[in-house]
Amino acid sequence: MFVLRALLIENREIKVVEDYHKPEVKPGWVLVKPSVVGVCKTDLELVEGYMGFSGVPGHEFVGVVEESSDEKFLGKRIVGEINFACGSCEYCVMGRQRHCPNRSVLGIQNAGGAFAEYVTLPQENVHTVPKWVSDDQAVFVEPLAASLEILMQTHIKPTWKVYVLGDGKLGLLVSQVLRLTGCDLVLVGKHENKLRIAERQGVKTTTLGNLPENKADLVIECTGNPNGYNLAKRLVRSAGTIVAKSTYHQNLELNWSEIVVDEINIIGSRCGPFEPAIRLLEQGLIDTESLITAKYPFKDILKAFEHARDSEAIKILVEMEKE
Repeated sequence: MFVLRALLIENREIKVVEDYHKPEVKPGWVLVKPSVVGVCKTDLELVEGYMGFSGVPGHEFVGVVEESSDEKFLGKRIVGEINFACGSCEYCVMGRQRHCPNRSVLGIQNAGGAFAEYVTLPQENVHTVPKWVSDDQAVFVEPLAASLEILMQTHIKPTWKVYVLGDGKLGLLVSQVLRLTGCDLVLVGKHENKLRIAERQGVKTTTLGNLPENKADLVIECTGNPNGYNLAKRLVRSAGTIVAKSTYHQNLELNWSEIVVDEINIIGSRCGPFEPAIRLLEQGLIDTESLITAKYPFKDILKAFEHARDSEAIKILVEMEKE
């Protein structure tokens, strides 16, 4: 059987293998050759034991379809939604496939990811990338869609005060999306280089040592740190809303009585709509270039993962075909 290179996570260790089997293309699925893949905070957490994952990680990607039963996909540059639903349970019937209890998640749960020479995914998960959107932009579609999900879940009024916590890749993308609503927006972070990027994009910023005095109608928690929840609770007004974007491999402790007494709305927020994300990139409304810290060829992927752990890094990309 054809063998290929891939990055594997096994027993909380990452390694490059040269004998990974080419994935089988099931009916209704496509075979994609990834071009560029982003190293995500979730990928780093998988190495630490999140989800008990074992296999090929990687879910932020752009690539070219090489095999498909539907000719319209062949040779097309695509991005893909990461949740693979069963299609028959009550959630799928209701159109809530991302909550399918039988789902697999690309590079995260029971599905090999994009840090390999080939990856497969269902045709219904595929979205074609317009020619005006570069590979380096397209690799941001998945996290940008996750940012847009906030607008699907909440009606943000332009009169609202909104705080985004965390100046990493997701926090910077969320800030760019929310600024389009006209709300009174502030990004709270701790890295000067990242905050300067947000400021150049027209977003007000402040540091953890100089927190806003006024409480917010809405707080988006993107820190990736369990302490982010406590900060969000501290900054949200009574009857306000916290949108939780962070995942942790640690457990989170919270004071449930405070939530009840202060009538705080907490919204879990994960994946979002791809097509609007692609349109925002095509229309030039989202800056991704400033978020790319470095690009590595696949042969240096272990260095890429190590660089991604640097708190000063924002987005590390891996060019899969470059040597």
